[in-house]
Amino acid sequence: MRSILQPCLIVGLAVTLGLSSCAPVPDAADAASEDVVPAEPAMPPVYETVNLPAAIVHVVTIPDPVRYPMQVAVVDELARVDQIASQLCDGEGCVAAAINAGFFDPNNGLTTSHVIEDGALVADPNQNERLIGNPDLASYMDRILNRSEFRHYDCGGTPSYAITFHQDPVPVGCALVDAVGAGPQLLPQDTSVEEGFIDRTARRDALGSQSPNARSAVGLTADGSVVMVMVAQVPGVSPSGMTMAEVAAFMSDRGVTQALNLDGGSSSTLMYGGTTHYGRLNAAGELVQRPVKSILWVANSD
Repeated sequence: MRSILQPCLIVGLAVTLGLSSCAPVPDAADAASEDVVPAEPAMPPVYETVNLPAAIVHVVTIPDPVRYPMQVAVVDELARVDQIASQLCDGEGCVAAAINAGFFDPNNGLTTSHVIEDGALVADPNQNERLIGNPDLASYMDRILNRSEFRHYDCGGTPSYAITFHQDPVPVGCALVDAVGAGPQLLPQDTSVEEGFIDRTARRDALGSQSPNARSAVGLTADGSVVMVMVAQVPGVSPSGMTMAEVAAFMSDRGVTQALNLDGGSSSTLMYGGTTHYGRLNAAGELVQRPVKSILWVANSD
C-alpha cells in the first residue's frame, strides 16, 4: 500500500549563503574585531493544558526537534510511561516529555505494533501468536502488518520525521533511526479502513473511533514542529474525552498537517517536567495508570 502522505517532513537548520565581493581582504586585526553572530538559542519543548467541557487536552510542542530529537523506547515487561522514562538516561529530569505509543496485547505483554530502536527491529508483531493466529483477524492481517508509524530519520546528520505506512521505503540519503507503529493516520485524512481498524460491512470499529474516550496522538506541523497530544477524560462528565475525528480537528486547528493516532483508552499517558498525566477514568472516577509497551520521548538538551 502506498502512503497517501506527501514526502516526509524534513526538519533542518537554515543554510547560510556566502556572498563574494571586491572589497579588500581584511587583515587579522580586522577579522578579530568583526562581530560574531551567535547561534540561535535552542527552543525547548513547551507544555500547555487546554480545558474543554468534556475533555482536558495535554499538549507538548517540540518546536526544535533537531536539538530536541524525538526517540522511541520499548520494554520487555510492561511498565508505566514514567517508569520507562526513568530508565532512559542519567539524571533526574533528563526526559523532557514522553507519551505512550504503540499497540500491545495486555494478556501476554507482546507487541502488536512494529518498533524500531536505534536502527534495529526490537518489537515484531509477527512474533505474537495471539495476533497472527487470531482467526477473527485473518482477513485484515495484511493491513494490520502495514499500519502507520511515526519515524525518526537521520538524513545526512540531521534528524527528520515522517508519518507513513510500515512498508513504505526510507527516503534516499536517509537512515531509519527509530519507528513505532500505531494508527490510523488522522491527518491529512483518516486511514482507518485502509489499516483494518474499520470495516463498515462487518460493523467493525476496533478502536471505538466514534465514541468519546481518552486518546493519544502525535503530529507534524508545516513549520517542522512535532506535537504530542493526550486527551484526558473529565471527572463527573459522561461521556467525556474525544472521538478520533475530534482529535483530528483539534490538531488541525493547531497547525498540524500530518497526525498519527497512538494507543489510547487506558494507555493514554503523557509526562512532562516530571509530572505524569493520565487520560482514562474508571467507573469510580479514578485515573487509570496502565503499564504500556513503548513510548515516544524527547530528552532535555545538554
